[in-house]
Amino acid sequence: MRLLTFTKDGATRVGVYTGKGVLDLPRAYMHVYEAPAAPDFTYSMKKLIALGDPAMGIVRDVVARAEKAGDPSLYLDPSTIAWEPPVPDPEKIFAVAVNYRAHGKEAGVKPPERPYFFPKFPNALVGHEGPIVKPKVSDRVDWEVELTVVIGRPGKYIEEGRALDHVFGYVVGNDISIRDWQFPPGWPQQLNPYGQNWIWGKSMDTAAPVGPYIVTRDEIPDPNNLKLLLRVNGELEQEGTTAELIFNVQQLIYWASQGITLKPGDHIFTGTPPGVGFPKGKFLKPGDVVEAEVEGIGVLRNRVVSE
Repeated sequence: MRLLTFTKDGATRVGVYTGKGVLDLPRAYMHVYEAPAAPDFTYSMKKLIALGDPAMGIVRDVVARAEKAGDPSLYLDPSTIAWEPPVPDPEKIFAVAVNYRAHGKEAGVKPPERPYFFPKFPNALVGHEGPIVKPKVSDRVDWEVELTVVIGRPGKYIEEGRALDHVFGYVVGNDISIRDWQFPPGWPQQLNPYGQNWIWGKSMDTAAPVGPYIVTRDEIPDPNNLKLLLRVNGELEQEGTTAELIFNVQQLIYWASQGITLKPGDHIFTGTPPGVGFPKGKFLKPGDVVEAEVEGIGVLRNRVVSE
C-alpha cells in the first residue's frame, strides 16, 4: 500500500495512492460506512502508524469498499493536491554518514567502523513537488538520494534479526547538504577540533525532501537490494544499489536504537551512493529539477528555488 499526507482546500489528511488516483481517506471512510465523521488517524499519518494493525485493517477495508463502490468522487487527481511529507511530524530523523564505500572514496573519507549518525530536524522536511529552497547564505547546495526507513513499532535495543518487524514502510529521501556550512575551513586536510558542522550543513529549511508516499513494508521484501538513481534536469548524477550498503537496514535500526527508543514515524536515512555534487564541483541552482528514485518506491521530484 502507498500512503501519503496531502493538503487540499486548506485541509490536510491521509490518502492512499491507487491506480484511480489518490483516495481521500476521511471522505472515503465516511462514505463507505455512512458515518458522520472519520477517525483522527485518517488525518494524521503518525497516529495511523502508531495504532498499527487495527487501524491499517480499517484502511484496507475502506480501500476495498471504495473500489467496490466505484464512486469517482472519492479519488483525487494527484496533480490537484499539495504533497506533504508523508509523516510531517516525526519525533526523530536519523541520517548516517558514509554508508557506501564508493561515496567515502569520492569524498576522501574513510568509512566508520560502526554507523556514524547525525540528526536532521523536522523543519528540513518537504514533500514531493515541494521546493528545495537554496539558502541565501549558501552557494554549495548538494544532493544525496537515499532509501529512508519509517519506523512502525516502537523499540529500544532492537535485535538485528527482528529489526524489520519495527519497520512500517519506506520512502525516498534526498539528504540535501549545505556543503559550505557542513565543512569547516580547510576540510578535509585541516579539521577543527569539533569536526563537521552537521546541524547547519544538514538541517537548514527544506534540506530533507521525502516522499512521494510511504510504501508499506509488505511490498518491499528486501530493502537491501534496491536500485537508487538521482537526476538533475534529466541528467543522471547518482546510481547505486542498497546491496552496497556498509551497514544494512537491520544493522542501522539496531545501532539507532541503542539507548534511544525509536518511535512510530521516526525516520532513518540510510546513506547515499556515489555521484554527489561537491567532488565534481557541481551544485544546485534555482530552477533545477531534482528527481530522486528508489526501486519499488517511486520518484521524489523537487524544484530548487531562491530564498
